[in-house]
Amino acid sequence: MRILCVVPARGGSKGVPGKNLRDVHGKPLLVWTVEQALAARPAMDVVVSTDDAEIARVARDAGALVPFLRPAALALDTTPTEPVVRHAVAAAREADAAPDAVMLLQATSPVRHPGTISRAIAQLESTGVDSLVGVVPQAPFIWAEGGADAGPTAAYDVTARPRRQDLTAQTLRYRETGSLYLTRTWVYDELDNRLGGRIGLFVMDELEGIDVDTYLDLDVAERTLARLHPTTSAPSGSTA
Repeated sequence: MRILCVVPARGGSKGVPGKNLRDVHGKPLLVWTVEQALAARPAMDVVVSTDDAEIARVARDAGALVPFLRPAALALDTTPTEPVVRHAVAAAREADAAPDAVMLLQATSPVRHPGTISRAIAQLESTGVDSLVGVVPQAPFIWAEGGADAGPTAAYDVTARPRRQDLTAQTLRYRETGSLYLTRTWVYDELDNRLGGRIGLFVMDELEGIDVDTYLDLDVAERTLARLHPTTSAPSGSTA
């Protein structure tokens, strides 16, 4: 199975300007994801999709492919991710490297344990599902506001509140991390979606659920990576 790994990295971040190039524990934020993708087995075609020349340079220095600069129309604040992925798939097909599946990794989720990405590939192949969504488990003590004529509803039986230690895979709830999606290419072709067909949950460690949208998130990612990788130092030519 040939897998195209797409790492979107737009240059126009608003919440944390320039966040894809921000130094996070000795490396640009983007580089953590690129290096994790390149370490996966079996090997994938790791492509960074960006509209920014400096991001492209850093991505290439880290070992990723940057066969194009993303068109401006696909780098707007309102641009969904799916057209970005389909653009990368089309470029791969033109280069005679058509993928059977697409791994979508968000550069804003820099915390992934060694072997996580390889485990996702193995799960897709062994289960035969059409798409995987990265999730972290959480207790079901979640509420939703009802409509005008209905009160709030809980994701658990309020008359028989479960104990945390008694929760099972079926009674837990799972939060989509945004970190990792693995999808057979036909799902993008036919459904224009990263999820479709038979969907499987890819359960990740709670630490892997960090998503950098704010300066606080950036600080949490920095502290977490420093704890997990205490000996990491900045590579030559890295950009702060």
